[in-house]
Amino acid sequence: QVQLVETGGGLVQAGGSLRLSCAASGRTFSPYDMGWFRQAPGMEREFVAALSRSGSVTYYADSVKGRFTISRDNAKNTVYLQMNSLKAEDTAVYYCAADYRLRLRLGITVSEYDYWGQGTQVTVSS
Repeated sequence: QVQLVETGGGLVQAGGSLRLSCAASGRTFSPYDMGWFRQAPGMEREFVAALSRSGSVTYYADSVKGRFTISRDNAKNTVYLQMNSLKAEDTAVYYCAADYRLRLRLGITVSEYDYWGQGTQVTVSS
């Protein structure tokens, strides 16, 4: 079992930056691929970014590519999402998730992840 806790959300103006953190506890953190998802009001939860357990492979949704960066520090059991050039449409609750199964590619759907945090609100004002 892995417990995930997201922090770092808040209110920011369009064009600004935020860094989200996701701290893991419980089982060893490093064997997990990690992902970030987001969910806006009335919308389904959507994929944002994913990172392999080694930290060497990343994948991003087209909507955030070039603006967001996912990274991890296995020594601190933490994964990060650096968000730059934020837009109003980035407003959502952001969730981190852990996938312990070995795959040929990074997961990009909700069903591919086994553990979830409670989410942190990001609001971008235009």
